[in-house]
Amino acid sequence: MAILGGGPSGLFLLKRLVESNEIDISIDIFEKKNQLGAGMPYSSEGANDEHITNVSGNEIPELVTSVEEWIQTVPEETLQHFHINRDHFNDYKVMPRLFFGQYLSAQFELLKTLAKEKGISLTIYLNKEVSDIIDYPELNKVVVELVDKSVYEYDQVIISTGHRWPKKNEGKISGYYDSPYPPSKLKLKINHPVAIKGSSLTAIDAIRTLARANGNFSTDKNGKVNYTLNPEQQNFKLVMHSRSGLLPAVRFHLEDPHLLKDAVLSPSEIEKNRAVNDGFLSLDYLFEKNFKNSFIEKRPGFYQKIKDLSMEEFVGIMMNFREGKDPFKLFKAEYLEAEESIEEEESVYWKEMLAVLSFVMNYPAKYFSAEDTLRLQKTLMPLISIVIAFVPQSSVEEMLALNECGLLEIIPVGDDSSEEPQEDGGVIYYYTDENNHQQAVRFKTFVDCVGQPHLSFREIPYKSLIDKRTVSPAKIKFRNNNAAISALNNGVKNISQTNKQDYYLDVPGITINDNFQIVDGYGSLNERIYMMAVPYIGGYNPDYSGLDFSEAASAKIVNALLKN
Repeated sequence: MAILGGGPSGLFLLKRLVESNEIDISIDIFEKKNQLGAGMPYSSEGANDEHITNVSGNEIPELVTSVEEWIQTVPEETLQHFHINRDHFNDYKVMPRLFFGQYLSAQFELLKTLAKEKGISLTIYLNKEVSDIIDYPELNKVVVELVDKSVYEYDQVIISTGHRWPKKNEGKISGYYDSPYPPSKLKLKINHPVAIKGSSLTAIDAIRTLARANGNFSTDKNGKVNYTLNPEQQNFKLVMHSRSGLLPAVRFHLEDPHLLKDAVLSPSEIEKNRAVNDGFLSLDYLFEKNFKNSFIEKRPGFYQKIKDLSMEEFVGIMMNFREGKDPFKLFKAEYLEAEESIEEEESVYWKEMLAVLSFVMNYPAKYFSAEDTLRLQKTLMPLISIVIAFVPQSSVEEMLALNECGLLEIIPVGDDSSEEPQEDGGVIYYYTDENNHQQAVRFKTFVDCVGQPHLSFREIPYKSLIDKRTVSPAKIKFRNNNAAISALNNGVKNISQTNKQDYYLDVPGITINDNFQIVDGYGSLNERIYMMAVPYIGGYNPDYSGLDFSEAASAKIVNALLKN
């Protein structure tokens, strides 16, 4: 078998295969870079020295050794580079992402040793990029072609190529960046305002790099972070544009650092609910069972306040609490709340349970009706995207320092906001402000920071999968035709009608089953090819979340592989 991609997903796949004790397997791993384990987020493709994890060692899924154990083996020179004290480090601390990438690489090396000890055939191909994947069902084989024109044949292939940031205007329009990655490109001396699209962790990555390129952070004797702008960059400023007008929530103490992974719905629970809902899984059922009911024993007072609320009513209350307030004052208040949470080792429980709900609903989301999928996209996901970002404390301190000296602001924009690239560089940013006035603002530098885009079926880079109809576009069926017609009348564009009776919501990515096996254009399951690359499965997995996603998905894939 072949694993395409040697990042965190490839790491967890290899771990599962090694732990299976199946020795009658042969594994080839293809990685386009020269580093295993780190992937995009934890390598120079996704981080500079200033970028840090938003999880600590105790929150990551189990690997061969813990971060705390591994750090005892790290050379002192490396620790000094990342300002880490070996004696004061523990598994409850966040760390530089590049440093964490070295940990993941070390885990990969340990797994390679374990595979060899168990007699598993394992071959690693570094600096090898895949150009195409061709399925031959009549031969029960899959061919992998590389950029260097070499060809390999396999019984099964797992696509775990990780993040992808397509370039549309970057390189064509000066001052236009389709993403902040790799972040080394943002080490720019800039003497004008910079437009940041989005306010997520991706935006914070860009802010940390741009701020350092144009000034310096310092910490006073009271521990307060301050920022000093370079004299030659006096017109530098960072302007975030956010549809919510809100900043993400701050990292707090988790009562269960692994977010109740045992709370995932069992296949029998899913089937039982679908049986009474015309074959669909009810979003309201998940909201009741995996969110509201979790408070009955742990937080009975909070449960009494929310027990009669619908999902829309609950989200409305939580968003209304945040909206209308100065986002940086709210940011500071949440920072203090999170500090107290960590000091007292007491969770902000409703936020933790929202993260659990997000994890639980991710895998069976393909069974929602299109009506519930639209509710999820419109109502619940905006709150989830804010609350479970878990911004590290040091990032908050830096953003507050920038805001206090007038160099960072956030502008709420409507759904109709857009940026128009200019031939002579930069963009004109169009949006409707809070007073319902139309704005058109020119920026010489623009950075798109909305995060990993959910890519369409047609954007898969392996053209034979599309040309041979080996993969098919993801669709979710409407339960009621009238609801589909109403959505069409209300401007929802991605609705199709496959015949005169059924309406579908077209969602990003390709069709996969519960084991991440692809489904072809004729509706047939393919037991040779597995799709684990998050940009291409966003329609059926609306909230994939880093290492947790990799660990859980790897279990489903390897179980299916070994059965076959």
